[in-house]
Amino acid sequence: MALTTAALLPHSPLLVPEIGRSNYSFLEKTVTAYNLIAQKLKEKNVSSLVIISPHGPASNKSFTINLAPEVRIDLKDFGFITPDTLISGDISLADKIKDGLRPEIPIELVSEEVLDYGSAVPLYLLSKKIPTLKTVIISPAKELTASSYFSFGKKLQEIIATNDKNIALIASGDLSHRLKKKSPGGYSPKGAKFDNKIIENISIGPAALDNIINLDQKFVTAAGECGWRPLLILLGALSEHDWQAEILAYQTDFGIGYLSAEFLLS
Repeated sequence: MALTTAALLPHSPLLVPEIGRSNYSFLEKTVTAYNLIAQKLKEKNVSSLVIISPHGPASNKSFTINLAPEVRIDLKDFGFITPDTLISGDISLADKIKDGLRPEIPIELVSEEVLDYGSAVPLYLLSKKIPTLKTVIISPAKELTASSYFSFGKKLQEIIATNDKNIALIASGDLSHRLKKKSPGGYSPKGAKFDNKIIENISIGPAALDNIINLDQKFVTAAGECGWRPLLILLGALSEHDWQAEILAYQTDFGIGYLSAEFLLS
């Protein structure tokens, strides 16, 4: 099985110590979750990390694959001049994904060396234990149906399964940005309801997939999230597996739902 590890992880820049500073300690549980996933990647000899980022370049109707041979982690917009951090893109895997998706699924190809923070933060934190790690960054289309994201994930897994590499899939995304009055998106009572529904249903497992796929789009929009589409893709990729979600951390200290979950495959 080429897919060895799967997780949903938040991408707050505050998880980087040099950015979080005095706030960094408030996210200790999430930092611990990241360290656990990084250790799993090392133990399972993962060579390539596929990251689904909601903040990369994407069109309304097409998924985007970054074919850059090298990608750079640049977090200067958050006040941190990172050390020169270049990570190799897994061009052969990206090509297989591209060829396997076309023409069934609409995709666009880009070559962006500087990563968006939705991919840069998890890649920065996870690659420290595996300096040779390669990556493929995929951004979901903005305006498709839930079933389209799920179907994309299923197709992605079919392609990943044909590889002899050990591959990890990370859905990068935060839950509601509207949990408190101080939240970036303001407050909505639907924020906490959305987060609770996600946590409850992934904790049940595959039997509750339809509950996540069939969430009302207006309800999702009102929650002000950025993790639903990456999660749907991840769940699609796991649909041929028996899996169990282990909730590693859920924190709301900054008015955003930061959920860290590992999906154990069997």
